[in-house]
Amino acid sequence: MAVDKGRFTQLLREKGLKVTNQRLKVLEAIASCPEEHLTAEEIYELVKADGPEIGLATVYRTIQLLNELHLIDRINFDDGFVRYEMGSAQERERRHRHHHLICMKCGRVISFQDDLLEELEEKIARTTGFRVVNHEVKLYGYCVECGGDLIEEKRE
Repeated sequence: MAVDKGRFTQLLREKGLKVTNQRLKVLEAIASCPEEHLTAEEIYELVKADGPEIGLATVYRTIQLLNELHLIDRINFDDGFVRYEMGSAQERERRHRHHHLICMKCGRVISFQDDLLEELEEKIARTTGFRVVNHEVKLYGYCVECGGDLIEEKRE
């Protein structure tokens, strides 16, 4: 996934922040792994390979900034780690993120795009006046490699 450096630069300047190579490198590192959900330490290792002068504290601060600017998303898969992934402009326009399937055996995370809750959100708005602006779905089970397809066959 390519990083829109112009947009990033503009966002930083609008907030009165400096555009630094370190900030760009952190964003590029996350963007270079579009299908992965990276921990701060994994992001640090990617950045450090290209720029050994960068410190872990700088990576943490930059991740926080990128999250506040809504350029990346913070995710918790209940495995003791906070993870990050690139946000999508298309998803942000729709107000919803993609969702995750989490294998309880191997820990594999599979992303999927589908807004299954749109009808429910509309009903909530009609009946309660509450407007949902975002939601997150995490489904736990077993991937194909861990026998997810076999578990279903046993039930039948």
